Order: sequence, then structure tokens, then C-alpha cells
Amino acid sequence: MGVKLYRVILPVSDIKKASMFYSTLLGMKGVRVSAGRHYFNCGGTILACYDAKADGDDVKFSPNPEHIYISTSDIKHLYNIARTLKCKKIDNKIGIMPWGERCFYLTDPFGNKLCI
Repeated sequence: MGVKLYRVILPVSDIKKASMFYSTLLGMKGVRVSAGRHYFNCGGTILACYDAKADGDDVKFSPNPEHIYISTSDIKHLYNIARTLKCKKIDNKIGIMPWGERCFYLTDPFGNKLCI
């Protein structure tokens, strides 16, 4: 029996703005699957922007409390794109972690924390 990570939910307060933000950041359109859900297939794991209100769900919006990690083969390209977006926070530069990974941290317009 094998398992894999299938979907990660990103709570958002505006599905239209979220789909535009993540389409630009990830370089893909994704697909709207309901009034409040927009999916991005990231290497077999779906990054799902979820606007509970737009979907008609009685769930209070709150961003993920911890970082979601996204890998890319061209970190400079994604960093340059992220710098043009309306992130709440973004690192001043790409850093190198003690274990050798190159990355940068950002907070999306909805308060979700990401590491690229």
C-alpha cells in the first residue's frame, strides 16, 4: 500500500484575488472547481485555494498557522515574480539554509505563510 500527499488547503478570503495571485506566482492557470475553490496541480499535490464564504460554507476564515513549502527548479524566477505581487511579507533576498537549501519566505495577501 502506498500513500502520497494529495491536497493542501490554503484558506483565502477572496477566491478571485487568490486565483490571480497564485496563477501569477506559480505560472499556471489552475482550475476553478467550485464557487470557492481553485486548484493548482503542483507535481501531483493539489494546492487548493479555498474561500469558505464563496462556497457557501459556514466556516470562519483563518490562514494556515505554519509554512507551506513549494519547490522549484528556478527559484530566482519565482522570487522575481513574488516581488511584483502584493505579498504581506517577503524576504529581502533568497537565503541559504544551514542544511544547504536555497529559499525565501513570503506571506500571501491572506496571511498564509509560504517558503519557496
